Order: sequence, then C-alpha cells, then structure tokens
Amino acid sequence: MSLKSLALFLFTFLLGSCAPAIIAPSTPTQFAASTQALSPLPPTPTSAPPRIINPLTGLRAQDPALLDLPALLVSISHFPVTARPQAGLSFSPLVFEIYITEGATRFLTTFYGEYPAPEAPITGGCETRREIFMQTDLILGGRIWLDSNQNNLLDAWERGVGGVCVNLFNAHQDFIQQTTTDSNGYYGFNLGAGTYFVEVEKNPQWEFTQKNDGAENQSSVVDPASGRSDAAHIASSFLSLDAGLIQSSNVPPPASLPDPKIGPIRSGRLVYADIAAMFTNSCLIYAFASPEVLSELPHCVFVTHDIQGGGYMYGIDDMFAAARNYKNPKITIDYASNIFSDEPPAGGAPASKLHVYIAYLNQSGWEYDALSQSYWRFVDNADFDTAGVLRPEVDRLTGRQLQFENVIVLFAKHDVISPTNLDIHLEGGLSGDALLFRDGLKYNIRWSAQLSEEEMQIGFRRPLQFLYAEEDRLFPLKPGQTWIIVVTPETTVTERTLGKWLLNFAQPKGAK
Repeated sequence: MSLKSLALFLFTFLLGSCAPAIIAPSTPTQFAASTQALSPLPPTPTSAPPRIINPLTGLRAQDPALLDLPALLVSISHFPVTARPQAGLSFSPLVFEIYITEGATRFLTTFYGEYPAPEAPITGGCETRREIFMQTDLILGGRIWLDSNQNNLLDAWERGVGGVCVNLFNAHQDFIQQTTTDSNGYYGFNLGAGTYFVEVEKNPQWEFTQKNDGAENQSSVVDPASGRSDAAHIASSFLSLDAGLIQSSNVPPPASLPDPKIGPIRSGRLVYADIAAMFTNSCLIYAFASPEVLSELPHCVFVTHDIQGGGYMYGIDDMFAAARNYKNPKITIDYASNIFSDEPPAGGAPASKLHVYIAYLNQSGWEYDALSQSYWRFVDNADFDTAGVLRPEVDRLTGRQLQFENVIVLFAKHDVISPTNLDIHLEGGLSGDALLFRDGLKYNIRWSAQLSEEEMQIGFRRPLQFLYAEEDRLFPLKPGQTWIIVVTPETTVTERTLGKWLLNFAQPKGAK
C-alpha cells in the first residue's frame, strides 16, 4: 500500500459511519436520468445562525441554501488549445493550477455556493474596453451593474454591464472626456484633485435604479432621469461612483445562449486526492485516470475521456444533481479556514504583473487592474510563432474577462512516479512557502495543511490555510476569487523591473 493510500485509509477510518456513500455512475447520462426537477436542499437544522457568507470568497451568497451542498471539484483541461476558452472558470471561487508533465498544466476547479450559468451579456452603446486600466493619477470611477433583483443595491453576485459610455465633466459642467466599461462593468478616469461630474449613457431598453438607496459601495449615484452624478470632490481616489441598470421586461430574450455546460473535463491526477480531502464530502468529477491514479482517487462522477474539443463538456444541471446526490445528511459542510479583508495588509511589494513561464508553449500572465482591484488573466496560443504573446482569457459561458482578486504561488514537493505521472504533496500535516498577489502587491506568506485539534477530533479536514510568513496567524485574502498556481520548490519568482514579476517553473527531475 502506498503512503498516500495509507493516509487516505486512516483518514477514512476516522470518519467511521459518517463516510459518504460512493456514487460512481457508468455514464453522466445515467446519473442525470434519476435526478430530474431538482430544487435546492433546505439548510441543515442547526442552532447556529444561518450561514450567508461563502467561506471560499468572503462574500455574501445569493442562495445560502447552496452552502449546505458539498463542493464539486472538476478537472478542467488547459491543453490541447482547443479546450480554450474554458467554460465555468469565472464561477469558481478557488482554482488550483497544477503541472501534469510535458509542459502542460491542468485546473482543478472548486464550485461551491454558486453554480455556473450561461449568459448573453447585455452591452452599452460603446465598444467594451479590453485593456487594463493603468493608474497615472487619482482615479475617479466605479461599476455599472445590472440590478437583476431590482433591490437598488449592488449585490456580490450581480454582473457588470460592458460597453457602457461614461462621460466626464469638470466643475463648470464642461465635457472633458469619455470612457467605456470593461466586460465586467468597470470604468475609470485618471484625474488631478478637483470637482467632477460623470454621466452614464443608457440604452432605451434600460432604466436606472433608485439613487443612494444603501451603503456607499452598493448604491447607484446617478440621477435616474438624467444619468448624471452629483458633484464629486476628489482629493484621493474614489471608486464607488456606481450606477445600477434595470432591463425592461419587454426586451426579447437572446436568440441563443452558450451551451449550459462546464469544461472541457479531462483525467484525474494524484494530487486531486489531497485536495478532495480538504473539502468535506466533496464530489470529484474527472474523466477517469490511469490505473495507478484511479486507485487513489475518490469516486464520485466519471465522464467520458473525450479529447475532441479538449475534453468532455458536463451539464450544469448534472452538476447540481451530483451535489444533491452526493450530499451526506450526517455531515455538516464547513469550508471555513481563511479570513478576508478589503484593506491590503502592510508590507507588500509592488506587483502590477506576474508572467508565468511553465514551458515555452505554456505561458500565461496576471495583470493588476486598478478599477476592479483584481488581476486579469492572460494566456498565449501555445504555438511557436507567437509563444509568450498573451491575450485576454475569457469564460466561454459569458464572454467576460477572467478576473481574480487573489493569485497565489504555492511551492510544494513534486515526486515523479513515472515520466508522465507526478505526486504533488498537499497532504494533511504539511506546510510550505507561498506568495500572494493581491491589490497590486506581492506578499511572502505560508500555506498550511496542518490539522487543528478540531479537525483531528471530528476526522474532517478543511481547505488550506494561508498564514503570515513568520507567524502562526492567518493572512487576510482579498474578498473574491483565488487562483492557486502549484509549483516545485525549485521554481523561481523574480522581479525583472519594478512591480513586474516572472515565475520560471522548474520541472521535476525525471518528468517528461
């Protein structure tokens, strides 16, 4: 028995009678056939207040009942290039990018608290901004969002509106310039201190939400009749000049939507067992695996190992069915392990860009956008003519730019089992170094899979914790989504010029 098998056996033994039943349907179609007309499960009865915050994002959940369903861990392909753009990445609160040999990486995506949804985004009358906003002065800006529940508030799950024209006026109400929103609804201007007005241009089929109907960072600030804001007196950057839009009910639905599926899904990897163990009762979804890997992995849902188009596409309805069927009513889902804060901690080094060099034909990057206060993801085309030339990465389901608030480089030991099979060590009890990129800053931190007394007592692990480099104290992540790049300890991350970092992956010796 391998060490990993022994560790999993002992962990399962601790669970005792609470271990969930294994569901291993022969095909996804058979699995979905027995789960029609599904509705969310009610929350598990408890004396504690109902949970409303997703512990993987630090943000309020749209449907708190979904927090009582187990996480779905889905193996999504990055190679071949026909897999791109992937469907569903923008809905994942936590993505692990792992090395799978031969210069390729794969994503293990965590879906929890929200399910992906296909979208034909509405847009404004201007061209959607596709470029990173570069701060050169004070910023005046905000977000134009679609108020889908019409409560006059910008809720954490509501989407922005791209291509909306926004006009800027000075204190005398003279026109200065125009900009437009990006695919997630953010706009902004670089300005000196002074007094300004903004004007949002809306399409005829829209109406503005009510003005100033809540907290400063949740309310629309434009007059519903004119689309103009009150005077904004700027002495420091201000990013909450938001405007909510309501779409008219007589607007016809889009002629077609993207296919309601996520993926493409590919085979399992050994490290998936370690990650699955961090998420109590989680359902691992993958396209089978080699025999030595398959024997180590939990079995929840298998899909066809279809490489045409990059992998198998899995229905969103089937995802919900998998979570409902795999839920063990005896187990309380609790993935709380980290803390979140809007304020960036002290001590960070400038980090406007991170270029990720895994291999010559596998390069990607993250660039900080000061308006969304997130990192935009960029990828290359994996061809020799344009290697290293990065383009914006979008979600196939929505067409929106991928934006993640936290990007983490996690250093972990990689053992070569065979030239094309690695064992990456994230088992319980381990810890190591990491780097966190948030708010345009880089921090040296640590990751920890050390088991707390509570975890050892109840027999359940929780997700990785991120700590201060020199203290046993949680390091705050920024509320939002997190992308974790798992690399070898020999990998280097160096600053090439001020704020621009290069990750140069060191391949494990003996790997193909």
